[in-house]
Amino acid sequence: MPKVSSKRQITLPVDQCQQIGIEPGDEYQSFVADGHITIVKKIPGAAKGILKNVEGDTAVTDEASLQSVLDKGLA
Repeated sequence: MPKVSSKRQITLPVDQCQQIGIEPGDEYQSFVADGHITIVKKIPGAAKGILKNVEGDTAVTDEASLQSVLDKGLA
């Protein structure tokens, strides 16, 4: 069974990497939920263009934007 190194590194089994297409040098994201770690391969360009139609409100200052998030309890 693989172990966590002193640098908190892990080695993923080759068969698991092959199943999801992870190759040496690929980037991934990890998430923790309900005591489990999930590893997901990052797909380059997956989010490209997702915000292309979003326009910022230049009349709102950074401070006002931050305060509105804090007021809503989103941070």
